[in-house]
Amino acid sequence: MDYSKTAAGVLAGVGGEENVTSLVHCATRLRFVLKDESKANTAAVKAVPGVVTVAQAGGQYQVVIGNDVPDVFAEIGKISKFGAGSDAAASEGPKGNLFNRFISMISAIFTPLLWALAGTGLLKAFLAAAVTFGWIGTDNSTYAVLNALSDGLINFLPMALAFTAARYFKANEFTAFAIAAAVLYPTITPLVGVEGLTFFGIPFTMVTYVSSVIPIIVIVWLQSHAEKFLYAKLPGAVRRFVTPMIVVLIAVPIVFVVIGPISAILSGALGNGIGWVFENASWAGGAIMGGFWQVFVIFGLHWGLVPLFTLEYQTTGQILLIGPVFAAVLAQAAAVAGVWVRARNKNLKSLAAPATLSGFLAGITEPAIYGINLPLKRPFAFGIVGGVVGGAIIAMGGVFSTAFVVPSGLALPALFGNGNMVMLIIGLAAAIAIPFLLTAIVGFKEPEEDAAPAATPAASGNDVVVLSPVDGTVVPLSETPDAAFAEGSLGDGVAIKPRSGAVYAPFDATVAAAFPTGHAIGLRHADGAEVLIHIGIDTVKLAGAHFDVKVTTGQEVKAGDLLVEFDGDAIERAGYDLTTPVIVTNGELYPALTDQASGPIAHGEPLFTAVSVESALAS
Repeated sequence: MDYSKTAAGVLAGVGGEENVTSLVHCATRLRFVLKDESKANTAAVKAVPGVVTVAQAGGQYQVVIGNDVPDVFAEIGKISKFGAGSDAAASEGPKGNLFNRFISMISAIFTPLLWALAGTGLLKAFLAAAVTFGWIGTDNSTYAVLNALSDGLINFLPMALAFTAARYFKANEFTAFAIAAAVLYPTITPLVGVEGLTFFGIPFTMVTYVSSVIPIIVIVWLQSHAEKFLYAKLPGAVRRFVTPMIVVLIAVPIVFVVIGPISAILSGALGNGIGWVFENASWAGGAIMGGFWQVFVIFGLHWGLVPLFTLEYQTTGQILLIGPVFAAVLAQAAAVAGVWVRARNKNLKSLAAPATLSGFLAGITEPAIYGINLPLKRPFAFGIVGGVVGGAIIAMGGVFSTAFVVPSGLALPALFGNGNMVMLIIGLAAAIAIPFLLTAIVGFKEPEEDAAPAATPAASGNDVVVLSPVDGTVVPLSETPDAAFAEGSLGDGVAIKPRSGAVYAPFDATVAAAFPTGHAIGLRHADGAEVLIHIGIDTVKLAGAHFDVKVTTGQEVKAGDLLVEFDGDAIERAGYDLTTPVIVTNGELYPALTDQASGPIAHGEPLFTAVSVESALAS
């Protein structure tokens, strides 16, 4: 994936920077809050290389990328005020009902920690498995070191949440950290359970804040409002050090006296409630988690359950909820494995193979769900069936985890030795076997062989004459000073060295992507040919400087219509090469080019002919 091109394409497709209110990302998705979702061109976004699909839920416009989402997010930050390192990224949360706002808040606060939690949790799972199988003892320094590095983050979770919550609520991060440090201070922890505690005569009960979630989020939210008030009221000469002093002095006692005890009661009740369900109707709880977890993921609702994992861990030292989720994840991976085995369509098989490995090994199921199982319908339904059965069996076995992990094949050691292992094996076997066999045997309606994999219009059989979009000199694409273009990785075509600063439509077309940076335009001919005009090399880094885009994504244009104006002299002075590749990006439908021009050319003159696959086969 070319992260910069993916970022620019997504930003253009959602209506440009001016249509974005805020942007954050989670483990696999860019989560936009748009000013007007009707301005987003979902088809264009889905067509951007690197995009798996688009989901609109929870008040957000969610662009599913996969594991590379942090890199795409960072590139968006380079070409807009949104993205990595930008205060505007989450400057304004989504509007709408309280539930949507809660889900968004949890997502924004937990997302930065997710992979660190998952990684250290996986280490803890392997360590626990090593102890269970007698590979390592617990009475030596090696175990002490491994236990500390695998357990440290979850132990001091309030400190990490202090930072992410402060960023979300726009509070001072280090003041929030000071509050979290106080509640976990070594002389405070031993007071848990001690009777007769008072603060200036006010009695209170000390509860444990190790691995806690609710107290720090609530107090940082209050901190954000207190800081705004104090900054507005205090003199400028003292506000920067008096504000944190007052906030810490008030916030920490509030946690000890009010928030902590209340959250402990709520957490205890929730933990006991979860325990009651899994003790008295474990099959029902497991079936719900195993069957509907992936449905929750589709709508982004699973973030509302993540705090429950940590609350259950804080209350009981174990996580019963997470066991059935393993069944849900592996069931969808097994369903796509069934597609891999049964499919005859080469495109479908090529998508199913990596999606299967990603699902089984890493627990990342978005490529499987959005790319294959949901579009084919039956595999997704079979995956739910497998998740229901497997989740119910695992829950009936009382299987639990002692670490927060992302459910996957690699994370299975987190469950070893915790509960009935025979039931775990049977549950996992059912979760995998049922959807795999149903998909492989019952089957699904398979798309036609050689169909375009991403909703690309089918070619009509007509060759398409592409006119020159600029005035300049035609050179072979191999002379482009960019390996991706020169080697034809992005498509076949030619390059032009411009002699003027205007780009015109090379045929009657729909604008598939008008990049807000102005450095590129994607066009789609009515017969199906898709052409990319890339003005200069690496000019996306100019972030729109020296470019003036005249069209918008989705707009219909005629041959010769002005698309972009640019200041070539200024771009070259900035150190960029102006060589402009003009390439056909859907070579599966237009596999050959003929009548390629060379030498000097004016816009509107024939540049090359894109030969359709039908014509190529006929010849």
